Amino acid sequence: MMRTRPLKVALLGCGVVGSEVARIMTTHAADLAARIGAPVELAGVAVRRPDKVREGIDPALVTTDATALVKRGDLDIVVEVIGGIEPARTLIATAFEHGASVVSANKALLAQDGAALHAAAEEHGKDLYYEASVAGAIPLIRPLRESLAGDKVNRVLGIVNGTTNFILDKMDSTGAGYQEALDEATALGYAEADPTADVEGFDAAAKAAILAGIAFHTRVRLDDVYREGMTEVTAADFASAKEMGCTIKLLAICERAGDGASVTARVHPAMIPLSHPLASVRGAYNAVFVESDAAGQLMFYGPGAGGAPTASAVLGDLVAVGRNLVGGTTGPGESAYAALPVSSMGEVVTRYHISLDVADKPGVLAQVATVFAEHGVSIDTVRQQGKDGEASLVVVTHRASDAALSGVVEALRKLDTVRGVASIMRVEGE
Repeated sequence: MMRTRPLKVALLGCGVVGSEVARIMTTHAADLAARIGAPVELAGVAVRRPDKVREGIDPALVTTDATALVKRGDLDIVVEVIGGIEPARTLIATAFEHGASVVSANKALLAQDGAALHAAAEEHGKDLYYEASVAGAIPLIRPLRESLAGDKVNRVLGIVNGTTNFILDKMDSTGAGYQEALDEATALGYAEADPTADVEGFDAAAKAAILAGIAFHTRVRLDDVYREGMTEVTAADFASAKEMGCTIKLLAICERAGDGASVTARVHPAMIPLSHPLASVRGAYNAVFVESDAAGQLMFYGPGAGGAPTASAVLGDLVAVGRNLVGGTTGPGESAYAALPVSSMGEVVTRYHISLDVADKPGVLAQVATVFAEHGVSIDTVRQQGKDGEASLVVVTHRASDAALSGVVEALRKLDTVRGVASIMRVEGE
């Protein structure tokens, strides 16, 4: 039976995503009402520029006073799509205090203060949903915290930033250098004028923190995530990757330690075999590969950003929260019962691809191999090319800890025969 009193929704932010949320709420109003069990009414829109024409939105609903809007007391759901830490954090807390559940797309805030926001939601008996905070339209958070709630997730490996994937894919497919690929991404609108958050891994690191927290039932904050950008990746790195039957992706990797006693979360460029499903993710698309005990290997794929895709995730949460309100219940909150320690990057074990510039003379390979052996790092393959007294040496290791590899690199730089370390890249997905 349909409830006649509408659910009142306030929208904080009306940019690319917010305007799409408002549009879909209007054009799909009948379907949303049928799915929720009650009509949905847009009750207010908080913006910074009130004079801007917003097609399909009644100007009478527009306000610059977001605080007054969330304090109204008659709101059922507040949708936050303004991003950043403040004023979003205060506005969300205020919404809970005044009786509204919250749907957010704010990855930075959730990665930094997710535990406090969940606590506030629980204190006031409200929902906090945030599917749109990671990987745009791809259903990922709800499957992790609901569909896989009875399973044990061991690893989450993913491409969670479309800008970086577009750049690396362009470098791989055309042989372009980093700056050339970035310029094209900017011209096409995939990269911001200041791409730092994307190319230095900050965006992906926030998403990794959220995913790790949900997957491992452990609080993982942004500060716990190791982060390494992709600005140093070169065409030569892609050439080396192709020789190994690999490509290069900027990956968010969240995993349990082998003994299950700790977890790690990290973001960095990595070589992955062309046979791995993530290797075929092209352009600005996102994909996340999940490995669990019972379900085995799962992959989630789709557009990871953009107004309409992100709005799709927001509206999915809106329907879920609306159903909970109609049914007089709340959905799942934070699950952090495992409270596993988050290990440092030094304890992470993986394979490595190291490219060295060395002197082209007898005994160099033996010296290099001795350094690896002294630090307990086993070599898988070696390739050496030399000309006119100079040479390059490419070493691929078996699995080793990051701390051990750091010791190897420090020792190699002290050898007279090693001119420099051209590149170091992890090899994942094997």
